[in-house]
Amino acid sequence: MVKIGVLGAGSWGLGLAMLLHNNGHDVTVWSVFPDEINELNATRENKKCLPGVIFPESVKFCADTEKVVTESDVLILAVASPYTRSTAKIVAPYVKEGQYIVNVGKGIEEESLKTLCEVTKEEVPQAVVAVLSGPSHAEEVGRGIPTTCVIGTANKKDAEYLQNMFMSNVFRVYISPDVLGICIGGALKNVIALAAGIAMGADFATFSGLSGIGDLIVTCASMHSRNRRAGILIGKGYTTKEAMDEVQMVVEGVYAAKAAKKLAEKYNVEMPIVEQVNQVLFDGKSPADGVKDLMLRDKKIEAGNVEWH
Repeated sequence: MVKIGVLGAGSWGLGLAMLLHNNGHDVTVWSVFPDEINELNATRENKKCLPGVIFPESVKFCADTEKVVTESDVLILAVASPYTRSTAKIVAPYVKEGQYIVNVGKGIEEESLKTLCEVTKEEVPQAVVAVLSGPSHAEEVGRGIPTTCVIGTANKKDAEYLQNMFMSNVFRVYISPDVLGICIGGALKNVIALAAGIAMGADFATFSGLSGIGDLIVTCASMHSRNRRAGILIGKGYTTKEAMDEVQMVVEGVYAAKAAKKLAEKYNVEMPIVEQVNQVLFDGKSPADGVKDLMLRDKKIEAGNVEWH
């Protein structure tokens, strides 16, 4: 049994909390918002983020940062990506040397262009920082629907320890040393973004796996995807803000879009879809005009490395 502190009481944090509890671990969920913790203690359910998933009394909810961090062997950092740094700052004074922090958010910090793992390591240098990513939805994981993910760490022994902690008959976990590739794949989830990740030094095979193509497919195809739902609403004429308000949860793709564009510029990678998405989200461009401009781009050869006969 591992003592686990889940930092963040949103849908993904709660879905993983239920999974880890069902795996036989001692789980405590923390939130920076005391009212959120009080509600969870009173109802044992987050009706907004994960309706229908009722937590047993053995899963604890606590707003005491020092208590949760110091009494945990492993911390699951499950806050929305814009709040990764601020949350890491809050917990940093209480993290022990060598304590595990597993990032399960997906995003790139807009100003620094750093991955969430890089941000966490910067703020909590004494921690062993890992990443969990892949084609998954909290609504399914919290209900025990079979899911597959990948864990990335710099050290194989650490990866195997975390793999054993998460692994179950409904949650299959692979391991990888390519932390950067997993973070980039999970944050951007766009076929054209694969090139940006490769330029940054990630491994192509990572993008062909769970955190790249796998996550891309599930994000684009599943109605559990808040990014897809927001996109459908924007296509119907909603503004970015109206779509995010309608979805009622953080739409990570909106925050990743600007960072993706900056990364493309930094590494001189052509990313026309990302460019058009930014114009639709932030510059008032209509989705129809965005599609038209994509379709009417200069004619190109599909694969430049294929020779003509």
